[in-house]
Amino acid sequence: MKAVLRGIRITPKKANLVAGMVRGKSVKDALALLKFMPKKGAKIIYKVVQSAAANAKNNFGQSIDDLIVTNIWAVKGATLKRGTPANRGRIWPIAEIMSHITVEVGMPEGMTPSKPVAKASAKKASKIVEVSEAKATEKKPAKKAAAKKEPKIAA
Repeated sequence: MKAVLRGIRITPKKANLVAGMVRGKSVKDALALLKFMPKKGAKIIYKVVQSAAANAKNNFGQSIDDLIVTNIWAVKGATLKRGTPANRGRIWPIAEIMSHITVEVGMPEGMTPSKPVAKASAKKASKIVEVSEAKATEKKPAKKAAAKKEPKIAA
């Protein structure tokens, strides 16, 4: 289960400094650590870790309490090439580097899930069926047939 954030305006070196601190930790510990870390990358990586945990919960029925950050990395993305004016009509180049951040969460090896996440969709499906049956039994007023207009013939 993973989440990917592409084209974020932070250099991979700065993002990997923060990523190294949460690699291998449980998701809850990682989120608590990132929430109070005073780095730009912490806020960005917090959202990606949270998204990966939500993907695991919603798509695979995993409990967030059991998940750990198995893999996390940031790689270089596109570079925006800018410049600042210099003397004699020259320009000093500025490279604004973007990153792609990938977070993978999973269960530690050999561990089985402690408790499965209850499916809320089963409750919603039964309500939908009941509502659709109720609507089917109601009588709807018949629609009036639209009168057809005859085309005018120009003489």
